Amino acid sequence: MAEVKTRPTTKHVADFLMLITDPIKRADCFTLCQLMEEVAQAKAMMWGEAIVGFNTYIQVYKNGSTMDWPMMGFSPRKQNISLYIMGCDDERRTDILSRLGKHKTGKACIYIKSLTDINMAVLKELCQLCYDKHKR
Repeated sequence: MAEVKTRPTTKHVADFLMLITDPIKRADCFTLCQLMEEVAQAKAMMWGEAIVGFNTYIQVYKNGSTMDWPMMGFSPRKQNISLYIMGCDDERRTDILSRLGKHKTGKACIYIKSLTDINMAVLKELCQLCYDKHKR
């Protein structure tokens, strides 16, 4: 079985974010970091090479295997910012996402181009819902 590469590291989040060349994306990521730290009541930490994560929970897969994973996080990618805000029940998540603004969704991510495209109060609501679910 392959070793999981997405684990907490000792790298500094601010150093990683400062490497983002696009000044708008860099500023958005610092804002996301601040928002998620506030909701998670925890400092950001690097997970692997490119994920900024907050707190930890145990992800249980259908086959029974488990893995530590951040309660929430994000990653600045070339095309967008991937938001890892999972664990919400489908009905509430659908309602919140309908109010979020311009975004795309994947199986486990929400993709945004810029924070100017979304409603920050709704994003905070989504982060809070995710955090509350995982801390139980």
